Amino acid sequence: MQHQVLIEPRELASLLTRKPIVTIDTRSSDEYLRSHLPGAVHVPEIFGHFALSSPAGQEELKAVFSERFSAAGLTGEELAVVYEDAMDNGFGRSCRGYVLLSYLGYPRIAVLHGGKAAWDAAGLPTTADTPSQKRALFPFRINPSILATADDLLASLSDPGVVKLDVRQYDEWMGETASPQDVVPCPRKGRIPGAVWLDWRRLMTRAGGIARIRRREEVLTICSEVGVHPGSKIILYCLGGVRASNTYVALKEAGFEDVKVYLGSWYEWSRDPALPIEEGEPDPRRMAIRA
Repeated sequence: MQHQVLIEPRELASLLTRKPIVTIDTRSSDEYLRSHLPGAVHVPEIFGHFALSSPAGQEELKAVFSERFSAAGLTGEELAVVYEDAMDNGFGRSCRGYVLLSYLGYPRIAVLHGGKAAWDAAGLPTTADTPSQKRALFPFRINPSILATADDLLASLSDPGVVKLDVRQYDEWMGETASPQDVVPCPRKGRIPGAVWLDWRRLMTRAGGIARIRRREEVLTICSEVGVHPGSKIILYCLGGVRASNTYVALKEAGFEDVKVYLGSWYEWSRDPALPIEEGEPDPRRMAIRA
């Protein structure tokens, strides 16, 4: 992982005056049009595009985001800084932007730590003006070490050396709901067999009302409670790879090296009846302490 993924608001504000930077807003259209960071471009697909790990799904993913990031003006020379509203109520969509850009091989990426909420709390300027976007040729080179596929997960079910880390909410883990508030329909409920549960929000903290990723020592302690350590081989999943991406950034910042995101996550897994699931009361040895 590159140096310094998480960037603080005042540091970003300073860099904007002297470095080539493209800030990327992942929020809804209404939120973006109401107020955004000066010069920010709008790429809501970072949150809304459900990616499948089939060959066709991977080609669609590359086509969609090479187009959107080209339209955003990313040439490879700029630092791409992705942000959301707040890092808890946005489910980690800015971190999904980080994962997508990393997978596509973009060389310089950061996440605004604390999101726009932290930017606003720092008293930094915003605007409702929509910038003119200068199109570029997005330079992508696929990095396969970032993402896992459904086939990877299926193969890992018989491998106890691979931690399948489910970072969804407790009711999703138990198979009581398919997604938060059942907003996204999924044909089956449950979890991937043998998965370890760690609610993604446990790796977040609030200071001054702003949600941020916990410090390295805290992340290590929480992960150790479920038997996950920096040397573990880990595949993360949630519903669509958003919350899993937030956890990915938290783990990588804490020094975990062998970590992948299953971007298709439960949205894809639940749609293939040939893929096994578990539901109901899990083995307590695989459960984190509830937050």
